Amino acid sequence: MSESVSRRTFARVAGAAALGASSASSLSAGAASPAEQAGPGPGHGAARPFPGGFLWGTATASYQVEGAASEDGRGPSVWDTFSRTPGKVVNNATGEVATDHYHRYKSDVELMKALGVKGYRFSIAWPRVFPQGAGAPNPKGLDFYDRLVDELLASGITPFATLYHWDLPQALQDKVGGWESRDTAKAFATYAHHVAGRLSDRVTHFFTINEFGAFVELGYRIGIHAPGLTLPPKRFNQTRHNAVLGHGLAVQAMRAAAKPGTRIGLAENLAICVPVIETPQHIEAATRATRELNAQYLTVIMEGKYTDRYLAMAGADAPAFTAEELAIISSPLDFVGINVYTPQFARADESADGFAIVPHPPSFPHMISPWLFVGPEALYWGPRHVAAIWKAKEIYITENGCSSSDVPAADGKVYDTDRVMYLRNYLTQLQRATADGVPVKGYFLWSLMDNFEWADGYTNRFGLHYVDYATQTRTPKLSAAFYREVIARNAVL
Repeated sequence: MSESVSRRTFARVAGAAALGASSASSLSAGAASPAEQAGPGPGHGAARPFPGGFLWGTATASYQVEGAASEDGRGPSVWDTFSRTPGKVVNNATGEVATDHYHRYKSDVELMKALGVKGYRFSIAWPRVFPQGAGAPNPKGLDFYDRLVDELLASGITPFATLYHWDLPQALQDKVGGWESRDTAKAFATYAHHVAGRLSDRVTHFFTINEFGAFVELGYRIGIHAPGLTLPPKRFNQTRHNAVLGHGLAVQAMRAAAKPGTRIGLAENLAICVPVIETPQHIEAATRATRELNAQYLTVIMEGKYTDRYLAMAGADAPAFTAEELAIISSPLDFVGINVYTPQFARADESADGFAIVPHPPSFPHMISPWLFVGPEALYWGPRHVAAIWKAKEIYITENGCSSSDVPAADGKVYDTDRVMYLRNYLTQLQRATADGVPVKGYFLWSLMDNFEWADGYTNRFGLHYVDYATQTRTPKLSAAFYREVIARNAVL
């Protein structure tokens, strides 16, 4: 995998395609929101409390943890194919076994209980449910998730299910070109309808798609993730459109099938633009930049239109779409989930755009992953932008976490003080957001345990629990103890 590009880097990989200005009137609310001049929050040197009822959770994804790639009728996914292609993944690692969560889910739920989490975000493997992507469902396809959901509920943990975390059935890639085709968007809606009908009696919160800005950009444009394509601009922009159309069709299908009260959203790694200095002009520039850098995904989903600047820059390569499709794409959501890792900095500029992106200098601090720049302010400005620009009333931080060297000490434990530092600083900014009235309802730390980290294989570790991949033994790290205390006190320590 490229050292400079990863699944988290939509902001740097894709954002340039959407740079541009939006009307000042449409952003005036964002520039004038109450926290404009807010400081770092109350309680210097003391615990910083979160609102009562704040939901603390953790997260994983099916291909990264489940294993059992050929069991109980599961069909192959594009990641099975990609990871088995020599040279695509570090050390030619695959998710064939991963962390064997498929067989060890009960003990993994015990890990969650020990942390004290009240929410678990997991993803459902589409090829377990529809091995061919469409057609007849696999009778055993949802049995594992039935068992997992029941185990979570029995342990007092609320299940949050993601329908698509990148494991597209290989059959759809082979037959129609995957997300290049509207047929995949339609098949996704059928799959979503089936899952909602089966699980919504116990699962009340569903995410449609995880990170458009990663799987589309890295899989169909850069080619370093499955299915490993580098499409020309016209086909690529159409793929972007088909992906958000699939989201909208899935929302409508789930509304038709799910039990009353089911809540539906998405989880996106939006480009988060942080003002270089928190003054009104830079705040407005960062707001403008955030709307434009997310034009092809979150903006069109929330507004039902592509920005003028995005379409103008795409020109003849702009996607083909209809007014009806835009209405489907912008089907109302109950909440917005955002995955937050690193910011981009924006400053006011006298150009027509009204903003300029400030690149990270070579000396900018980062975690062991060179792309993971440490910018805690992202966890303040990310949800604040979503609330200010798109008037979201319910927001979840669906991923936040970091890689670390994670080398066991002589006593067998991992003293990941760098991860504790990262979490303390980021959570302080999240508490600042909730104190300012930003409607963040919960936080899912990525990840419960070390796992298959896509093109990095097993070389990067993001977990609260160290996994010995030879024995599948899970050992809590220092960061797990830190997070347990945060949850117990509902405050940053």
